[in-house]
Amino acid sequence: MMNLPLLYWASEETGDPRFAQVAANHASTAAKYFVRGDGSVNHIVEFNTHTGEYVTTYGGQGYEVGSSWTRGQAWGLYGFALSYLHTKDPVYLATAERIANYFMANTPENGLIPVDFRQPAEPAWEDSTAAAIAACGLIELSKLTGGRQGDVYLSAAMKLLRALERDSFSWNEQEDNFLTKCTGAYHDKEHEFSIIYGDYYFLEALMKLAGKELFIW
Repeated sequence: MMNLPLLYWASEETGDPRFAQVAANHASTAAKYFVRGDGSVNHIVEFNTHTGEYVTTYGGQGYEVGSSWTRGQAWGLYGFALSYLHTKDPVYLATAERIANYFMANTPENGLIPVDFRQPAEPAWEDSTAAAIAACGLIELSKLTGGRQGDVYLSAAMKLLRALERDSFSWNEQEDNFLTKCTGAYHDKEHEFSIIYGDYYFLEALMKLAGKELFIW
């Protein structure tokens, strides 16, 4: 979903509508098969390569099949908001909001995002990248919706960013990274390390709030 803006851009630059059509077809397929009714998101969906029919889903980088990998939630939240920006298709905005509402409803009180919303209580691995990406998406949704609902999304984004700054941020000038508790996948051997795009989305969120955003999407 986060790669689709490149295709929308290609259509704008070339005047060829096919790139945008491919992007919209992908977004519509993802909305139908990846996003569940409650707003949780599948990580991997298998389709029949000959017919295009749905086959099954996989847990991927989350805890298990049917669980809710939080970085996938964040990709969906932000990605569908961006597809709405490019197409103005209300289905994409509604999908982004459904994912956002699920994300907010499952955010722990301390604002620290687990690797999977349905993972066991222990070990309580975190993924700061999911929080940073979701914060960017929530800020974008706050602009798109406005009013009271926009305030809800902005408040949720601020909660995530404050939690990252408080508990998952390195102020050590001898280290290159900002965020310290990023996790690639729940069942990896190593957890809670730095991932460079976590830092990127954290900074993007701050620049959005400061009105200095370099919008690359």
